[in-house]
Amino acid sequence: MEIKFEVVKIEKPDEINAIIGQSHFIKTVEDIHEALVTSVPGIKFGMAFCESSGPRLVRFTGTDDELIELAKKNALKVGAGHFFIILLRNAYPINVLNTIKSVQEVVTIFAASANPIEVIVAETEQGRGVMGVIDGQPPLGIEGDEDVAKRKQFLRKIGYKL
Repeated sequence: MEIKFEVVKIEKPDEINAIIGQSHFIKTVEDIHEALVTSVPGIKFGMAFCESSGPRLVRFTGTDDELIELAKKNALKVGAGHFFIILLRNAYPINVLNTIKSVQEVVTIFAASANPIEVIVAETEQGRGVMGVIDGQPPLGIEGDEDVAKRKQFLRKIGYKL
C-alpha cells in the first residue's frame, strides 16, 4: 500500500482563531453550532465538516459569511474524513473549547490557535486523514524570571487569573 503526505496551510486572517478537530457524524454540524452560540452571545464563526461516507460533502454552518466561506475552503483543501474546522471572531478558543470537547460526536481536537497552522495529511487509496498539525513556530529559548513575571501580569491584565 502506498501512502503520500501533504502539508495543507490553513488560510485565515492573523486575528482569527481556528479550532481543528475530528468528529464522527454529520450531526456534528448542528451540535457544534448550538454549542458555540449558547457559549458566547454574539459569537461570529464559520464551521465546516468533511463528511466521509454517503454523498461525502463539505457540510457547513456559522454566523459570519466570510468565516463560513473560509472554513469551507479550508475543509475542502484538507479533504480528510470527518475533519472539521471552526474559525472564530469575537471569541477565543478558551471560551468554547471545553464545550466543543463535550459535543458527543467530537473525537479529538488537533489545534486551537490564532497562530499560523499547517495540517499534515496522509493519503492512501481509501482516502485522507489528519496525522497532526504544526501550530505556530518553535521556541527560541526557556523563560527567565522576567518572562515569568510578564506572563503572570498578562494573564491578570486580561482577566484570566486573579
